[in-house]
Amino acid sequence: MNLFVAGLPYDLDDAELMEIFEKFGAVTSAKVAMDKETGKSRGFAFVEMPNEAEAKDAIENLNDISLGKKPLVVKQAEERSSGGGGGNRGGAPGGNRGGAPGGNRGGAPGGGFNNRPGNRDNNRDRNRY
Repeated sequence: MNLFVAGLPYDLDDAELMEIFEKFGAVTSAKVAMDKETGKSRGFAFVEMPNEAEAKDAIENLNDISLGKKPLVVKQAEERSSGGGGGNRGGAPGGNRGGAPGGNRGGAPGGGFNNRPGNRDNNRDRNRY
């Protein structure tokens, strides 16, 4: 079972992480996520444990304990979706930066500006003064 671990101290390395999880069973791998530019820890990691019961025991015992300034978050890692990272920054499907489907930066489907369809309030600026 692949586990996601967050709230790690920034000075914790892979070996120390593995040592923590080995108290609950066999660990296939323990990898702290590192920033590619700075080489420093990003404060989260992935731990692979082959035995599901041992992994669940680790989740139960390690989740929400303090290992530094922040409490740990230990849970089953979500499967990666196909197609890799990136994407359209979340939001509803069809929206390019969030917002309603079809809108390019949120807003009503169809987008637009001035007197085109999709404009939220044509007279908004006129009513301000």
